Amino acid sequence: MGGLTKAPRRCDWCIGDDLYEQYHDEVWGVPVYDRTTLFEFLTLEGAQAGLSWLTILRRQQGYRAAFDQFDISTVAAYDDVRRQALMEDTRIVRNRLKIDSTINNAQRILALEAAGTAFPDYLWSFVQGQPIDNRHRNLADVPASTPEAVKMSRDMKSRGFKFVGPTICYAFMQATGMVNDHLVGCFRHKQCAA
Repeated sequence: MGGLTKAPRRCDWCIGDDLYEQYHDEVWGVPVYDRTTLFEFLTLEGAQAGLSWLTILRRQQGYRAAFDQFDISTVAAYDDVRRQALMEDTRIVRNRLKIDSTINNAQRILALEAAGTAFPDYLWSFVQGQPIDNRHRNLADVPASTPEAVKMSRDMKSRGFKFVGPTICYAFMQATGMVNDHLVGCFRHKQCAA
Protein backbone atom coordinates (compact mmCIF):
# COMPACT_ATOMS: atom_id res chain seq x y z
CA MET A 1 0.00 0.00 0.00
CA GLY A 2 1.93 3.03 -1.28
CA GLY A 3 0.89 6.04 0.80
CA LEU A 4 2.00 9.63 0.40
CA THR A 5 5.41 10.48 1.78
CA LYS A 6 5.14 13.05 4.52
CA ALA A 7 7.14 16.21 3.85
CA PRO A 8 9.83 16.90 6.45
CA ARG A 9 9.08 19.63 8.97
CA ARG A 10 10.88 22.83 7.96
CA CYS A 11 11.34 26.33 9.33
CA ASP A 12 8.21 28.34 8.46
CA TRP A 13 10.00 31.07 6.50
CA CYS A 14 10.88 28.86 3.51
CA ILE A 15 7.64 26.92 3.02
CA GLY A 16 5.79 27.30 -0.26
CA ASP A 17 8.60 28.03 -2.73
CA ASP A 18 10.73 25.24 -4.23
CA LEU A 19 13.90 27.36 -4.52
CA TYR A 20 13.50 28.65 -0.96
CA GLU A 21 12.93 25.14 0.39
CA GLN A 22 15.98 23.81 -1.47
CA TYR A 23 18.12 26.67 -0.10
CA HIS A 24 16.80 25.95 3.41
CA ASP A 25 17.38 22.21 3.09
CA GLU A 26 20.85 22.28 1.50
CA VAL A 27 22.58 25.60 2.22
CA TRP A 28 21.20 27.69 5.10
CA GLY A 29 22.95 26.96 8.37
CA VAL A 30 25.68 24.74 6.91
CA PRO A 31 29.12 25.93 8.12
CA VAL A 32 31.11 27.61 5.34
CA TYR A 33 34.90 28.02 5.56
CA ASP A 34 35.70 28.74 1.90
CA ARG A 35 36.78 32.37 1.38
CA THR A 36 35.10 32.70 -2.05
CA THR A 37 31.79 31.37 -0.77
CA LEU A 38 32.00 33.62 2.28
CA PHE A 39 32.60 36.62 0.00
CA GLU A 40 29.63 35.56 -2.13
CA PHE A 41 27.33 35.41 0.90
CA LEU A 42 28.63 38.73 2.22
CA THR A 43 27.80 40.27 -1.16
CA LEU A 44 24.37 38.66 -1.41
CA GLU A 45 23.37 39.59 2.15
CA GLY A 46 24.39 43.20 1.45
CA ALA A 47 22.48 43.17 -1.83
CA GLN A 48 19.40 41.96 0.05
CA ALA A 49 19.20 45.12 2.21
CA GLY A 50 15.70 46.51 1.67
CA LEU A 51 14.63 43.53 -0.44
CA SER A 52 13.45 39.98 0.20
CA TRP A 53 16.01 37.18 0.40
CA LEU A 54 14.04 35.27 -2.23
CA THR A 55 14.58 38.16 -4.68
CA ILE A 56 18.34 37.77 -4.23
CA LEU A 57 18.25 33.98 -4.24
CA ARG A 58 16.56 34.04 -7.64
CA ARG A 59 19.44 36.17 -8.93
CA GLN A 60 22.27 34.19 -7.35
CA GLN A 61 23.44 32.63 -10.62
CA GLY A 62 23.33 36.07 -12.25
CA TYR A 63 25.47 37.47 -9.46
CA ARG A 64 28.00 34.69 -9.90
CA ALA A 65 28.25 35.42 -13.62
CA ALA A 66 28.35 39.20 -13.19
CA PHE A 67 31.01 39.12 -10.46
CA ASP A 68 33.39 36.57 -12.04
CA GLN A 69 32.29 33.71 -9.75
CA PHE A 70 33.20 35.98 -6.81
CA ASP A 71 36.94 35.72 -7.46
CA ILE A 72 38.13 38.20 -4.84
CA SER A 73 41.26 39.45 -6.64
CA THR A 74 39.36 39.95 -9.89
CA VAL A 75 36.48 41.85 -8.25
CA ALA A 76 38.92 44.00 -6.24
CA ALA A 77 40.48 45.18 -9.51
CA TYR A 78 37.23 46.30 -11.21
CA ASP A 79 37.56 49.74 -12.78
CA ASP A 80 34.98 52.42 -13.65
CA VAL A 81 34.17 50.76 -16.98
CA ARG A 82 33.36 47.50 -15.20
CA ARG A 83 31.31 49.34 -12.57
CA GLN A 84 29.23 50.94 -15.30
CA ALA A 85 28.72 47.59 -17.01
CA LEU A 86 27.44 46.18 -13.70
CA MET A 87 25.02 49.11 -13.41
CA GLU A 88 23.51 47.97 -16.71
CA ASP A 89 23.48 44.24 -15.85
CA THR A 90 19.86 43.12 -15.35
CA ARG A 91 20.97 39.88 -13.67
CA ILE A 92 21.80 41.73 -10.44
CA VAL A 93 20.33 44.49 -8.28
CA ARG A 94 21.53 47.60 -10.08
CA ASN A 95 22.29 49.81 -7.11
CA ARG A 96 25.52 51.78 -7.32
CA LEU A 97 26.17 51.71 -3.55
CA LYS A 98 25.73 47.92 -3.43
CA ILE A 99 27.93 47.36 -6.49
CA ASP A 100 30.61 49.69 -5.12
CA SER A 101 30.43 47.94 -1.73
CA THR A 102 31.14 44.57 -3.36
CA ILE A 103 34.28 45.92 -5.04
CA ASN A 104 35.31 47.72 -1.85
CA ASN A 105 34.75 44.61 0.27
CA ALA A 106 36.91 42.52 -2.06
CA GLN A 107 39.66 45.13 -1.60
CA ARG A 108 39.18 45.05 2.19
CA ILE A 109 39.51 41.24 2.17
CA LEU A 110 42.80 41.50 0.28
CA ALA A 111 44.04 44.12 2.75
CA LEU A 112 43.07 41.89 5.68
CA GLU A 113 44.90 38.95 4.13
CA ALA A 114 47.95 41.09 3.26
CA ALA A 115 48.15 41.90 6.98
CA GLY A 116 48.32 38.18 7.72
CA THR A 117 44.74 37.24 8.61
CA ALA A 118 42.83 34.73 6.50
CA PHE A 119 39.30 35.97 5.70
CA PRO A 120 37.56 32.79 6.97
CA ASP A 121 39.58 32.84 10.22
CA TYR A 122 38.68 36.50 10.73
CA LEU A 123 34.94 35.91 10.29
CA TRP A 124 34.81 32.74 12.37
CA SER A 125 36.70 34.45 15.21
CA PHE A 126 33.45 36.24 16.13
CA VAL A 127 31.98 32.87 17.17
CA GLN A 128 35.28 31.51 18.58
CA GLY A 129 35.66 29.23 15.54
CA GLN A 130 32.60 27.12 16.40
CA PRO A 131 28.97 27.35 15.23
CA ILE A 132 26.56 28.62 17.87
CA ASP A 133 23.77 26.07 18.20
CA ASN A 134 20.59 27.96 19.06
CA ARG A 135 17.42 26.20 20.19
CA HIS A 136 14.60 28.46 19.07
CA ARG A 137 11.13 26.94 18.98
CA ASN A 138 9.29 29.69 17.07
CA LEU A 139 10.24 32.08 14.29
CA ALA A 140 9.34 34.98 16.62
CA ASP A 141 12.14 33.83 18.98
CA VAL A 142 14.87 34.24 16.35
CA PRO A 143 16.61 37.61 16.83
CA ALA A 144 17.44 40.07 14.05
CA SER A 145 20.87 40.55 15.59
CA THR A 146 23.04 39.34 18.48
CA PRO A 147 26.03 40.71 20.43
CA GLU A 148 28.33 38.64 18.18
CA ALA A 149 26.79 40.19 15.06
CA VAL A 150 27.13 43.68 16.55
CA LYS A 151 30.80 43.01 17.31
CA MET A 152 31.38 41.66 13.79
CA SER A 153 29.63 44.69 12.29
CA ARG A 154 31.66 47.19 14.32
CA ASP A 155 34.94 45.52 13.53
CA MET A 156 34.20 45.16 9.80
CA LYS A 157 33.12 48.81 9.58
CA SER A 158 36.33 49.86 11.33
CA ARG A 159 38.25 48.02 8.59
CA GLY A 160 36.33 49.80 5.83
CA PHE A 161 33.81 47.10 4.85
CA LYS A 162 30.43 48.38 3.60
CA PHE A 163 26.87 47.04 3.93
CA VAL A 164 27.81 45.22 7.13
CA GLY A 165 25.28 46.46 9.67
CA PRO A 166 24.40 44.15 12.59
CA THR A 167 21.27 42.76 10.90
CA ILE A 168 23.16 41.99 7.68
CA CYS A 169 25.99 40.42 9.69
CA TYR A 170 23.54 38.24 11.60
CA ALA A 171 21.79 37.08 8.42
CA PHE A 172 25.26 36.32 7.04
CA MET A 173 26.11 34.31 10.17
CA GLN A 174 22.87 32.33 9.81
CA ALA A 175 23.41 31.64 6.11
CA THR A 176 27.01 30.48 6.55
CA GLY A 177 26.38 28.27 9.58
CA MET A 178 28.16 30.41 12.15
CA VAL A 179 24.87 30.10 13.98
CA ASN A 180 22.33 27.31 13.68
CA ASP A 181 18.97 29.07 13.70
CA HIS A 182 16.92 26.21 12.32
CA LEU A 183 14.00 25.83 14.70
CA VAL A 184 14.31 22.81 16.99
CA GLY A 185 11.28 21.22 15.29
CA CYS A 186 12.90 21.52 11.85
CA PHE A 187 14.51 18.39 10.42
CA ARG A 188 17.66 20.39 9.59
CA HIS A 189 18.32 21.57 13.16
CA LYS A 190 19.83 18.31 14.33
CA GLN A 191 21.71 17.80 11.05
CA CYS A 192 23.33 21.25 11.20
CA ALA A 193 24.09 20.84 14.91
CA ALA A 194 25.99 17.66 14.05
